[in-house]
Amino acid sequence: MALRTRHAPLHHHLHRIGKVPSPHCPHCPDTNETVPHLLLDCPSYRRDRHALTAALGRKASSLPFLLSDPLATQPLVRFLNATGRFRKTFGEIPIPRPLPDQRR
Repeated sequence: MALRTRHAPLHHHLHRIGKVPSPHCPHCPDTNETVPHLLLDCPSYRRDRHALTAALGRKASSLPFLLSDPLATQPLVRFLNATGRFRKTFGEIPIPRPLPDQRR
């Protein structure tokens, strides 16, 4: 849910609420660390993003799909765990079980 509302513990949001001095990505000093940057653009997570793309195909480049489609949930959580970006806040995020009607 925090990813959808843009209240994820990323520097852009944390800076807005006074928790970190800069909104910039720790890996990209001239770019704000936002949800789209983390999921779609940050070159530091390119390898992790490759696994997301392997699981979801071209839909992995669609932010609305990643944030709302149940088929994206497991691959997205795997990606987030692989980046380690939320580990300090949430620890290892459990991989949710697929819903019975989800087809791959």
